[in-house]
Amino acid sequence: MKKIILLIITLAVNIEIYSQNNEGKADDYSRIALNTYVPTITGMPEASKNMLKNKIDQVATLSGRGGNAINPRFVITANITVLTKDITETAPPMTALTIEVTFFVGDAQTMTKYSSASIQAKGVGTNETKAYIEAIKTIKTTAPELKIMVETGKKKIVEYYNSQCDFILKKAEALANQTKYGEAIFTLTQIPDVCKECYAKAMDATGPVYKKFADQNCLEKLSAAKAAWAGGQNADGAAKAAGFLKGIDPQAACMPDVQSLISEISTRIKELDKRDWDFKMKQFDASVDIQKQQIEEARQVGVAFGENQQEGERFNLDSWFK
Repeated sequence: MKKIILLIITLAVNIEIYSQNNEGKADDYSRIALNTYVPTITGMPEASKNMLKNKIDQVATLSGRGGNAINPRFVITANITVLTKDITETAPPMTALTIEVTFFVGDAQTMTKYSSASIQAKGVGTNETKAYIEAIKTIKTTAPELKIMVETGKKKIVEYYNSQCDFILKKAEALANQTKYGEAIFTLTQIPDVCKECYAKAMDATGPVYKKFADQNCLEKLSAAKAAWAGGQNADGAAKAAGFLKGIDPQAACMPDVQSLISEISTRIKELDKRDWDFKMKQFDASVDIQKQQIEEARQVGVAFGENQQEGERFNLDSWFK
């Protein structure tokens, strides 16, 4: 009897663990963000593009994060094909459209489509633009096929990172060796934390790359601060120098030279204005692990790099629909 009870308890625990693991995987996929992209659709009125983008955003967001990813590589997009177009014999005449909207999740860099789903919609309006808008409005973003499409696409993204992890790490290393620290950090910090092993390796690699970035950034900002101070050793020159000095990592290698310049400026300002120079450098929180704070700083460097990319370089998906 005891053995039977033990077996039942063991099965119950295993079922609970299995359920939790499955739920965890679903939650993991929801944390992957997708960029939305509206392609150039021949014949589609410009005014109806915003409606299509809103629908794409909704499809992405209902399955987790969407529409706000820094990494432009993985996208959700849609194309529209007009199946029928008629002018009604009513007064006034109306435009009636039947369209097929095909959604895609894919990799914009390799031009790989990971998943897709098509939905037909009908719309009637006093002109073609309004007919398009009415048709797009009828698309139910909660449709099961759309949810499956997004989840399948995100699963493919995880599979990509898991299978290509070593290549991604090597690429980041090569970029760092070329002193392209921002791009290297961006490459490392875009690996989603759901890819646990690869993510851990990337975080280990990010620290040393960020240190090199911080040291280089320190030298550049220190040089700019010295030039600003040399251009006018007064309150205005001090303010300009401070603008550069504030952005320096307090753990950077050139901090002794930074402190020397700060001391020089402080002494001069006191001689001129009989007051202390009101300047505070960026400091790390002493109660938080410095490495964790530097990883967060590194993420911000990666974010800045991603945001500074030109839109034309970020997306080139129109050929998917030709």
